[in-house]
Amino acid sequence: MPPSLELRTKQSLALTPRLQQSVRLLQLSSLEFQQELRNALDTNPFLEYDESQTEDNALGADNGNSMSDTALSPATDSPAEAPLATETSMDSDSGADSGSRDDSISEYASDPFGRTASRNNGDGEGSDPADWVRIEPSLHETLHDALRLYQLNERDRAVAQLIIEALDDDGYLRQELSELADVVEIEPAINEDELNIALKLVQSLDKPGVGARNLSECLTLQLDAMPEDTPGRDVAREIVGHHLERLARREQAELQKKIGCSADELRIACALVRRLDPKPGENYGQSEDNYVVPDVIVRQVKKQWVVTINPAVLPRARIHRMYAELFAQSAGASRSPLAQQLQEARWLIRNAQQRFTTIQRVAECIVSHQKAFFDYGEIALKPLVLRDVADELGLHESTISRATGNKYMSTPRGIFEFKHFFPRELSTESGGTCSAAAVRALLKEMIAKENSRDPLSDVSLAKMLADQGVIVARRTVAKYRHLMKVPPAELRRQA
Repeated sequence: MPPSLELRTKQSLALTPRLQQSVRLLQLSSLEFQQELRNALDTNPFLEYDESQTEDNALGADNGNSMSDTALSPATDSPAEAPLATETSMDSDSGADSGSRDDSISEYASDPFGRTASRNNGDGEGSDPADWVRIEPSLHETLHDALRLYQLNERDRAVAQLIIEALDDDGYLRQELSELADVVEIEPAINEDELNIALKLVQSLDKPGVGARNLSECLTLQLDAMPEDTPGRDVAREIVGHHLERLARREQAELQKKIGCSADELRIACALVRRLDPKPGENYGQSEDNYVVPDVIVRQVKKQWVVTINPAVLPRARIHRMYAELFAQSAGASRSPLAQQLQEARWLIRNAQQRFTTIQRVAECIVSHQKAFFDYGEIALKPLVLRDVADELGLHESTISRATGNKYMSTPRGIFEFKHFFPRELSTESGGTCSAAAVRALLKEMIAKENSRDPLSDVSLAKMLADQGVIVARRTVAKYRHLMKVPPAELRRQA
């Protein structure tokens, strides 16, 4: 057939640039959103930091449980923004906030936990001394502090400090002593005898086992630090020195034959070895990577659970009025490339406000559904799906999914991801339902109360759940136990 041309009419839905930005901002985490807004403040001349709000005004907005008009700086009176004021929102999820003309987001001067916020690095005015008190010393700091109590000459102290700095975070020295001698330039050169003496000193500075070169030496140092009359100490030293692999394989008969001890002595020694710490360095303060910032805070006020947006995630930004007015007075402003930047700034402010409003509405709906969780704990968590929240709020299910992804809620019971409050539904013998989280809580209680000498197997746990009306398969119990990082029964058994 020869080629031909024809016209067809059809309807299709397309996302406007503003709606695309609104969807993208909603699915960002709190840290990603702060970075996005900071980039906009650095690149868009019509955006500026809003430093006009006082702490009292910010806290007053927080008491209103929403971003009220008093907490925002309206900028729609500016002549430069008058043409944009007639714009209508095409986002079906905006609700009552689609017509809002507030063009700023206020940033609270204090964090949600009552500490005064500081814009410095902590070494000037405004820093909280309690932040320094709460910091636990690391392994290396503890050993250096203990070393200062010894009267050593400069050479011996430098060798001991070299050993301390070579330790890994778990307390082991995995580098050969011969290699350490070449690290520092000391005249005359450090010999191996000096390093061995310094190593013995480091091993005696704090907890036994720190400074060991392997697992056998680590456990031996801990046994040597025990009193000589400790039951099973000598047999335990023989086990950790020569038979650790047999102990791991639970070859009790072979161990008894190799060591030449009785069954009771072997049982006591094995129990003593299991109480030792294979990684003593992990008991010291570690540098924490606290990247999770809660988006909302749940508090109990007059026996009611109240949801508020975390003030720490509300950066202060607004339209630069002077630039907007000057731009409006210029000739051909509507055709200038700056007009697009002004419109983008306005969109960003409105979409950011809508983002927080949507997150708060979703959080309030979750709290209303899971009120029993906040009152009684994990065992009272009810089944919940995204569709239930979407139907109640009149939003699309995809919007709820974006509003709950990478969002966190600070509660008196800890910080939880929004997804935590949407557990899977399980049926019960009576025809009712319960959540998978409640089943995991029941399993945790059962395992905590079990006899350590005769721990409960997955089959036994499934039968106990069935006695309480919750029917789950053994493999389901094994899956939940694995999610809770609980070892199987044979590994939980203690002699």
